[in-house]
Amino acid sequence: MSTNKSARSVRNGSRDGADIAVDLFPFLRVYTDGRIKKFVRHATVPASSDVKSPNGVITKDVVIDDDTGVSVRLFVPVASAAAGRRLPLVVYVHGGGFCTGSASDPVFHRYAESLAARAAAVVVSVDYRLAPEHPLPAAYDDAWAALRWAVSRHSDPWVASFADTTCVFLAGESAGANIVHNVAVRVAADAAADSNDGIDIEGMILLQPCFWGTERLPCEKPEAWRATPMLLPERADAMGPYVTAGAAVNDHPWINPPVEAIASLPCRRALVSVATEDLLCDRGRRYAARLRDGAWGGEVTLVESEGEDHCFHLSPKPNPNAVLLMDHVAEFIAKGKTRKLQRQLHRSRWPKEHGPNWSD
Repeated sequence: MSTNKSARSVRNGSRDGADIAVDLFPFLRVYTDGRIKKFVRHATVPASSDVKSPNGVITKDVVIDDDTGVSVRLFVPVASAAAGRRLPLVVYVHGGGFCTGSASDPVFHRYAESLAARAAAVVVSVDYRLAPEHPLPAAYDDAWAALRWAVSRHSDPWVASFADTTCVFLAGESAGANIVHNVAVRVAADAAADSNDGIDIEGMILLQPCFWGTERLPCEKPEAWRATPMLLPERADAMGPYVTAGAAVNDHPWINPPVEAIASLPCRRALVSVATEDLLCDRGRRYAARLRDGAWGGEVTLVESEGEDHCFHLSPKPNPNAVLLMDHVAEFIAKGKTRKLQRQLHRSRWPKEHGPNWSD
């Protein structure tokens, strides 16, 4: 009996006899005895509003909701801000399977800092509440609150002084990209109800988005794999029900965005990136195709990173593909500034005798 139990425990990844109840490796595992083992190391990088980072960015943390304790970490590139022009505003939502990570985590801090420096943008990184203690839609609510806070007149002086709230981007990777999509859907719903406080989103940036469903797409079948992906299908199957506390199955609109939700998105442009060795690759491709071929009507850019796995761009190791992806993201944001100037110029040249310029 003890030998069989020991063998089963080793097979299930436990050394003390408990079987795995929910396996969400590489994020966490839940055992039948109630223990939760998180594989992501809990570490933090302190914010620094007085000392610039090596790439010239200052940071600080701001609590935006006293009731929930939700906060954001602000990233401002000093040289760009000192130039006197308003900078694009990027609301960034980190990944981590909805259940790990934070804005102060070294991985996500480093990426947000690099994004602020490379794109010359004010980045608002959302420190949202995590499952299972706070199941979805808590993360959606927190990211929505952060967006509303960032574009309001009552946000932090850094945002008020340096950010252009008429040139707003939503960005995230993996679970963060899922959150970005769902927040954008909420913006659209509020706009339809005339209650979105005038939130205007220029673009969405979805890096290896975490969408799923009950149907297996080609990249999700083992015969298509050149190597075992970081995420596995059975673990992806378990994620939606677990992080929603059973409130959503894998074909729920939160997890598997329907065509009508994608068509409703309020932004003008979208950038979707996929990694060819990622289990979720075809989900991102399908999302981009539905943007391009459906009723949405905006401009979509699909970036494919050959030979890479899920969230490869977050690794601290030098990687030309990560640099290239950041270049795409920075150019996408820069184009928003150009489009804004073009719209302003167009409005200024519109003859008054022609009446309102409805093309805006």
